[in-house]
Amino acid sequence: MTPYKTPEDRFENLKEYPFEPHFHSWQGLDQHFLDEGGRDGPVMLLLHGMPTWSYLYRRMIPPLTLAGYRCIAPDHIGFGNSDKILDDNWYSIEKHCNALTSLIEDEDLTRITLVCQDWGGPIGLRQVTDMPERFERLIVMNTWLHSDFHEYSEGIRNWNAAWHPGGRFYDTNPCGELMKNYVSNFEGSTLTPEEALRAYDAPFPTMESRAGPRRFPLSIPFDNPEGGNAAQQERCFAAMDTWQMPKHFIWGCSDNVFTEAWGEKWSSRYPGATLDKIPEAGHFLQETHAREIVDIMLRRIG
Repeated sequence: MTPYKTPEDRFENLKEYPFEPHFHSWQGLDQHFLDEGGRDGPVMLLLHGMPTWSYLYRRMIPPLTLAGYRCIAPDHIGFGNSDKILDDNWYSIEKHCNALTSLIEDEDLTRITLVCQDWGGPIGLRQVTDMPERFERLIVMNTWLHSDFHEYSEGIRNWNAAWHPGGRFYDTNPCGELMKNYVSNFEGSTLTPEEALRAYDAPFPTMESRAGPRRFPLSIPFDNPEGGNAAQQERCFAAMDTWQMPKHFIWGCSDNVFTEAWGEKWSSRYPGATLDKIPEAGHFLQETHAREIVDIMLRRIG
C-alpha cells in the first residue's frame, strides 16, 4: 500500500516550530520525529494524541533541552509529518505501539522519562511494560488505560459517538478547527486562531489524509476492543502496579474527558506518586500551560 506524504511546504514557517525533521523507517513507512538537545542527555519521550502532532510540544522542548534533556517527539503514523495510510481500517493501536517500539530500539533510547497525554498514554505505557529497563520515570497527563478500574466519562462517550455515522464529526473531521477553537479560547495564547488552524491542519490537506485521526476516536476500547488494544491496555495497567520508578501525574482539571476525579483516583493507586493539578487547564494542557508543566516536571525530577 503506497503511503501518502504530506507536501513539505505545508510545514514551512509554522509559528513556534523551528525544529529539524528526522525520520525513522518502519515497515516501509517514514515516521517523523523531533530530536532536540544533546544526544548524551537523558531522554524526554514526548507523546501526543488526537488530533495533535509533535507541534503540541513546541513550547516544552526549548526549556527541557536547556535543562539538559534530549527531547524525542514522534508523530504517530498518520499524523504530523509521518507517512499516512489512506485506508481507515489499516489503523490500530497495536500498529502505533509497534512503530514506537521500533523507533525506541532503532535510536537505542535509554534513561527515558515518558511524557504522555491522550492516546500517548496507552501507546507509551505499552513501551514501559515491554521495555522497563529503558525507562526512569513517568509523567502522566490527562490520559488513561482501559481496565475495570477506569470508568469512561460521559465526555469520552460523547466524543466517540460524534465520529460514528450521524455524529457531528463524521463527515467533517475538523482537526484544525478543534484545536483552533481550543487555542483561541485560551487567554494566554500566542497564536491567532488562523495560525492555530494552519498549524494543526498542516498535516492533512485532504479528507482522505485524515484517516489516522479519524480512526483514533473509533478505537476506544469500550467501542472497539480489538482495534483499541483492550487486552494489552489491561496488561499495562496491571504492570504499572509493579513498577518502582517514580510516577508523576500532572492534570488539567477542566477536562470533561479525563476528569479531575479520574486523575485523583488513578494517581492515588500508587504509593509515592505525585499529582499536580492545573485547575484552569483543559484536555490539551501542553498547548495552554507548557511552561507551568515544565516547571512542575523539573521540580519533581529534582
